Amino acid sequence: MKFLLFSDLHRNTEAAAALVLASKTVDVVIGAGDFANRHEGLSDTLDILSEINKPAVLVPGNGETFEELREAAAVWKSATVLHGEGCTIDGVAFWGLGGGVPVTPFGAWSYDFTEALAAEMLSDCPESAILIVHSPPLDTVDHDSTGRIRGSESIRKTIETKQPKLVVCGHIHSDWGKKTKLGDTVIINAGPAGYIIEIDC
Repeated sequence: MKFLLFSDLHRNTEAAAALVLASKTVDVVIGAGDFANRHEGLSDTLDILSEINKPAVLVPGNGETFEELREAAAVWKSATVLHGEGCTIDGVAFWGLGGGVPVTPFGAWSYDFTEALAAEMLSDCPESAILIVHSPPLDTVDHDSTGRIRGSESIRKTIETKQPKLVVCGHIHSDWGKKTKLGDTVIINAGPAGYIIEIDC
């Protein structure tokens, strides 16, 4: 299955338009959160992305809530918004968890979750699924501009236990476009430019 991965558009309409063009060559599109800036401008990119007719799976970032994203994404008929739940596309299982994990230092506007709550929301993720999370797993593609690791311990533990085929994340801008592995699991911090990968599902 061929995927187009992206994250952290932050109202970037040019990047959204480029993703529409890139989607023509893939089977599934995955958006790993932060379409908005501090809950503003969700429709800026989603109205453009709604031109994509391939199946799409989205999770909220820390800049928009699940409810806000689900409402704004109603215009994108082929998109499914996940947060602590899953779906199946062509027999392939997907699981999603949005928001900042662990809780960010950004304050009340940030849509964040504790490690304990994240672990609970990830507990029913099927084995060997495609996992979409906004926050990266700890000590993978989560190094900030100072080199400090900023990822989630609960997401990492879920990967070690459930061994998803692919993990798509974003959130840490300085590691956009980077790819690593945890065991046999491929982990990609997608970024707004889009990342195409083919995975044997």
